[in-house]
Amino acid sequence: MTAKDKQPPAVAQNKKARFRFHIVEAIEAGIALTGNEVKSLRAGQISLDESYARVRGGEVFLVDCHIAPYGKTGFDRPEPKRDRKLLLSRAEIRRLAGRVLERGYTLVPLKVYFKGPWAKVELALARGKPFADRREAIRRRSQEREIDRALASRRRGRDRR
Repeated sequence: MTAKDKQPPAVAQNKKARFRFHIVEAIEAGIALTGNEVKSLRAGQISLDESYARVRGGEVFLVDCHIAPYGKTGFDRPEPKRDRKLLLSRAEIRRLAGRVLERGYTLVPLKVYFKGPWAKVELALARGKPFADRREAIRRRSQEREIDRALASRRRGRDRR
């Protein structure tokens, strides 16, 4: 495994996103944050549930991402659910805007992490899964779990002999 293959540890992950959406492509974007938000992020006080990204006026914003206020902050507390600008190149923004305009595509944050001193978000271009696909995924996971249990109990039985 090379240094390029190593992923930095995630501060927060959106586990529901992989269940609710088909991930078409993932990209990395920087996040414009205040100093207090960075401290709160380092403490892991972030929630990506129900958050998404939106292209507005040639810029991309992270919407409904909750970053709790840093406890030791004085008077300068930013709004916890404010829209945060994502830092992408102009070409990437144009390409993503074109794809999002297609029917059914959306931008979903998958995880937030630090790369060196910079806060980054892994953003996915995704298409919503039909409800039947979600049920099938649940059914498949439960069947795999039952098979693993049966194999494990069989192995334990063999070890006792």
